[in-house]
Amino acid sequence: MKFSLKRALAVVGAVTAASLTLTACAGGANSGGEQAASAKSLVVDASFDLKTADPNRSYETTGQIIAKAMYETLLTFEGSDVTTPVDGLASYTMNEDNTVMTLTMKEGNVFSDGTPITVDDAVFSLQRLQGVKGNPSFLLEGLTIAKVDDKTLTITSPEPKPELPFILPNGALSVVNKAVVEANGGTTDESDAAEAFLNKESAGSGPYVLESFDAAKQVVLTANENYKGAKPAYERIVLRNVEGPTQKLNIEKGESQVALDLNPDQVAELANADVNIVSNASRYMIFFFLNQNSGVNKWTSNPDFLKAVKLGVDYDKIVALAGEGAVRPGGPIPSIFVGALDSAAGNQRDVAAAKAALAASGYNGEPVTLNFPNDITVQGLSFTSIAESLQAQLAEVGITVELAPAPVATELDAYRGGTETIGLWYWGPDFPHPSNYLVFSPGKLVGLRAGWEATADVKAAELAAAAQSASDADREAAFQEWQSYQNETGPFIPLLQPAQSVVTSPHIKDVVTNPIWTIDLALIN
Repeated sequence: MKFSLKRALAVVGAVTAASLTLTACAGGANSGGEQAASAKSLVVDASFDLKTADPNRSYETTGQIIAKAMYETLLTFEGSDVTTPVDGLASYTMNEDNTVMTLTMKEGNVFSDGTPITVDDAVFSLQRLQGVKGNPSFLLEGLTIAKVDDKTLTITSPEPKPELPFILPNGALSVVNKAVVEANGGTTDESDAAEAFLNKESAGSGPYVLESFDAAKQVVLTANENYKGAKPAYERIVLRNVEGPTQKLNIEKGESQVALDLNPDQVAELANADVNIVSNASRYMIFFFLNQNSGVNKWTSNPDFLKAVKLGVDYDKIVALAGEGAVRPGGPIPSIFVGALDSAAGNQRDVAAAKAALAASGYNGEPVTLNFPNDITVQGLSFTSIAESLQAQLAEVGITVELAPAPVATELDAYRGGTETIGLWYWGPDFPHPSNYLVFSPGKLVGLRAGWEATADVKAAELAAAAQSASDADREAAFQEWQSYQNETGPFIPLLQPAQSVVTSPHIKDVVTNPIWTIDLALIN
């Protein structure tokens, strides 16, 4: 993930659940939700990180939610399953070396104004994403988008790009109505001036159209009469910007029907309320690392000391901090992605073995520093609670850890500069493909932040390269082999995927969530 301060300061929100039938908790009747249902209007509370309603410029969590509601993409995912891209507005094939994707437009799809969706709209939209140089433009960086004929376009990469089908479902790659957008200042370069228009009117083909947009307060959507898919259950959606404590009160009182951003403590407080709760693992992976640069610290770069730390962590206790729904990944790749390892394949606590490894290292109680940001949370979980737990657990095997919390604005420089002794951070995917996590290899982005140079572990580098170039049939096994070796020798210690909870009023029975667009508003019923 391209870590930015703006993303770090936001409350990270994403859901990784299946298509869910919700089970209500105990409690009294709640008339508010039933009234909203009968009116075919739905109120959804979320903590906004919203910047724009222009899909080709939007990359924030809330932006992905509304883009999914108002627009469609060339490829998509079925429900919550992000392991297999499926046809959207087009079907696709990849050439043998994964350098050329050929997309064939499907017939019969129309925009909200009733005009047909063409290959020209698709080419314009992808080229616009590239040309406006917005936050998500990197998704298609270095690729060539070209029209082949009236039904076909190609995306060409100078290097193999097997992850491309997993990138296209992102809401930033939504197809917009070229004629409408161009008529309102749209271009495929930085002179584009259509954002102001798209913040007032949508130009897509999704189940909803934009009624009103206020990035700080609320977004109102109404059903698209020309939508070719299944008609959504609710004719009107009001998505409101509400902080977590107020979301909890609103869902209890029936003033909203869905709450997206409650932390584990707030969810626990609703256990006996008349609401439906589902908690599942998010897409975010919290990890810590030991710096392998002996100039930073001679102990963290000692292989036996590293082994002692891996054996000294009580992984189950760490996961328990995040509440119901949190899970432990078996390696860097989250449990919901292709190539993920089961938690049993990860390192396990063994206090006796940890003490033996510590003795072999020559360590004699010298303090080592654990650096972490203390002013951000991931799914409502603070790094401070994790750091304190790690400190106590490692003390049990004889390791003295000194905590060094700092504001993220300060700590990011040390993290990026590779000067943290022990660093505690999180990672989120730019798209749901295991190649996102090869940055944890020696000589790669996050590897270097841990002082792990390209020549430090030749086998790890070779396994990473093999995973990157693996065929579809071999990809899962290749990434699992890479992770298993990383668990054994690498400086990174994956800890958990924190829980993300969705709370709804009792009349709502089905919610379909996804790690890219959080929740499909059109499928709530």
